[in-house]
Amino acid sequence: MTMKNTLLTRLSLLATLIMTTHALLPSPANAQEPARALLWQQAAPYSHGDKDFDQPFVDIYLADEKIRNGAAVVVCPGGGYGGLALDHEGKQIAEFYNTFGVTAFVLHYRLGSHDYHFPTQLADVQRALRLVRSQAETYQIDPHRIGVMGFSAGGHLASMAATKFDEKAYPASDAIDQASARPDFAVLCYPVITMDSEFTHKGSRKNLLGADKNDDPKAAKHVSSELNITDQTPPTFLFHTDQDNAVPAENSVRFYLALRQHKIPAELHIYQKGPHGVGLQAGDPILGTWGGHLKAWLRTNGFLVPKGSPKRVPVSGKVSLNGTPVSWGSITFAPNDPNLPVTSTVVRKGKFQISPDNGPVASPSLISFEASIWDATHQTEDRVIHCDRLSQKDLQPLSLSISSDMKALQFDLTYP
Repeated sequence: MTMKNTLLTRLSLLATLIMTTHALLPSPANAQEPARALLWQQAAPYSHGDKDFDQPFVDIYLADEKIRNGAAVVVCPGGGYGGLALDHEGKQIAEFYNTFGVTAFVLHYRLGSHDYHFPTQLADVQRALRLVRSQAETYQIDPHRIGVMGFSAGGHLASMAATKFDEKAYPASDAIDQASARPDFAVLCYPVITMDSEFTHKGSRKNLLGADKNDDPKAAKHVSSELNITDQTPPTFLFHTDQDNAVPAENSVRFYLALRQHKIPAELHIYQKGPHGVGLQAGDPILGTWGGHLKAWLRTNGFLVPKGSPKRVPVSGKVSLNGTPVSWGSITFAPNDPNLPVTSTVVRKGKFQISPDNGPVASPSLISFEASIWDATHQTEDRVIHCDRLSQKDLQPLSLSISSDMKALQFDLTYP
């Protein structure tokens, strides 16, 4: 066989392999293009042109009707206020939310690179939140469960939405502007927070403020979000990495500590490894866990179900292992509905008790345990038990319908 024929054969085999591999790839859940909605039907406030980048809009990613739970989020991609990372901090994020029933709106806000500066970006995110809330019935979402999420500079924009929702960023023009711009929750991913020169992202600061105000300390302080937190700031989830050299983790830390001062519910995850701008990073077995933590946080805080439905109820009871009260352990109530909050509490000296505010929801639930009696027996064979049934003989996990009229519970675990 000649060298030419050999090359053609290899190319043919490669083409076949590519086509075969492509055929095996799963199709995306939502193959259709997202719908698009302009924030303003007329010229947007502060607009100085008629190009696409002069008119802000949202791309709408509706969750499948079969799993849609009524929650929604406005997603602000990063890009230093000079560009938009629309793939890994926009489209991929929206599709991630869709997998567990949340409808997402990816915001194309105006940029400093096109000579748009503060308060234009705040106007865009406020209008986006108002638009979504005013159209809640159309999109089958709950107007009381609409959040904002942002990455990097988009995280700064989301943090402004969470702290400056009452600031009049633009003049009201229609009925949409009568809706509240306050998000019900905020998700900030490796966000630019402060405009303090020690920890800020200088490019984001310059693009946001503009060259004429970039060195103005008063202007910088006005948009330093850690200084703008109030008692009305919504619950917040934050994610950062220690190796982020573009936007130091101090940004998230400052925001988190300010939230604590105002007693705002918050959760902060700082991973040791990982550069800036990672997006979901689902392929990383460590860093990629942050998306699962976010989903759990939304579930735990009740953002995936209508507020107060179903109600939480107080529970109390006893747990023993092989006839001995559990000296150290926990009991967990996991509702069959994947959107309802999971409740877990400690078991000490064989007893547990949960108040009405923190109790499990009134719903059919799976019960699981962590239990140790070593502190009582000091027997070497008494190890920690993790189980979801009362004994190894039980064929099915333990299930219980939680209700408000339930009496004290008694669980006797048998594990030799």
